[in-house]
Amino acid sequence: MNKSTIKYEKRDRRHMRIRAKISGTADMPRLSVYKSNKQMYAQIIDDANGTTLVAITTQKISGKGMLEKAKTAGIEIAKLALSKKIKNVVFDRGGFIYTGQIKALADGAREGGLTF
Repeated sequence: MNKSTIKYEKRDRRHMRIRAKISGTADMPRLSVYKSNKQMYAQIIDDANGTTLVAITTQKISGKGMLEKAKTAGIEIAKLALSKKIKNVVFDRGGFIYTGQIKALADGAREGGLTF
């Protein structure tokens, strides 16, 4: 196996380990984050019903870099969640390491009013 394949398999293992421990409920839904090479996606999910309550992507957010876009996406998802009376969430980093864009999105969501 080459290095890139091992990297993705390690992320998948981390993601499965995290998902075994956390799940979203109606009282405390899950804030799930996915990062591709060009975009970031975040959604608030109620795992008990299997429904997505709020979702956002960085595709239509303007900004200079991905860190700025990620922070703005965090603030925007917090605004959407608060409009649906969701204040407490469980953060699911999706197996990604908690630095850079993932941290910026989480900080933006906290700044916007979500608690986790």
